[in-house]
Amino acid sequence: MNREMIEKYFRKEQLPHIWCPGCGNGIALAAIVDAIDSSDLDKEKICIVSGIGCSSRASGYLNFDSIHTTHGRAIAFATGVKMANPEMNVIVITGDGDCTAIGGNHLIHACRRNIDLNVIVFNNNIYGMTGGQYSPTTPKSAKTATSRHGTVERQFDICDLSRSAGATYVARSTVYHYRHLTDMIKGAFKNKGFSIVEALTPCPVQYGRRNKLGNPPDIMKELKESVSLTDSSKIKIGVFKNESEPEYTSEYHKLVEAEVGKYE
Repeated sequence: MNREMIEKYFRKEQLPHIWCPGCGNGIALAAIVDAIDSSDLDKEKICIVSGIGCSSRASGYLNFDSIHTTHGRAIAFATGVKMANPEMNVIVITGDGDCTAIGGNHLIHACRRNIDLNVIVFNNNIYGMTGGQYSPTTPKSAKTATSRHGTVERQFDICDLSRSAGATYVARSTVYHYRHLTDMIKGAFKNKGFSIVEALTPCPVQYGRRNKLGNPPDIMKELKESVSLTDSSKIKIGVFKNESEPEYTSEYHKLVEAEVGKYE
């Protein structure tokens, strides 16, 4: 990322960031900023909302109106922002634990309502910041602080979950595929409705170390080789859903205007 972008979009006094060497969160954050810049969004009409976790520290680095909220409640706070000011472009930066565990109920109902939010999930398959516990997206048999012999639970597919719950734009990419990830996020910004982009990102310390995945370049290479646009035997990346449906905020305000009109 060039210095002009840093000057324009970042709170420089908060840098350098605290993410571990080899973590992909910085790449994912750069992709969000790149997508904002190339989409010509009005900086004064953007609100960044985050919850709790490694990914959610991102809001503090960005020089926008931003809210660092409580654990699992980022989408709930973002819903309030959007309802209060429908003209805002509301971007939620969240993690797999924050979004699909304690925040899972907020996720599925925001999808169901099709409220115009852009949710970017940094999925590193673990609770990285709070000690390395397994999350709803931790692969079966993976070792974590709370599954020392391998977890026996099956993991959520965030994109399948969101698509089934009613999100109108659903996509997945990885931090290795930076340009592709940026394009997926730009697609989310174009959608008038609930949009979610899953960004697969490595956690070399809490996840990689426990599962003996090697050094950060090895983990990044494995991430690259584990996904595909076309090979069904690998994790699919790309756009899984892009449909136009009535958007909640617009429908709600039409109802309010109709009710007010009865008494004028």
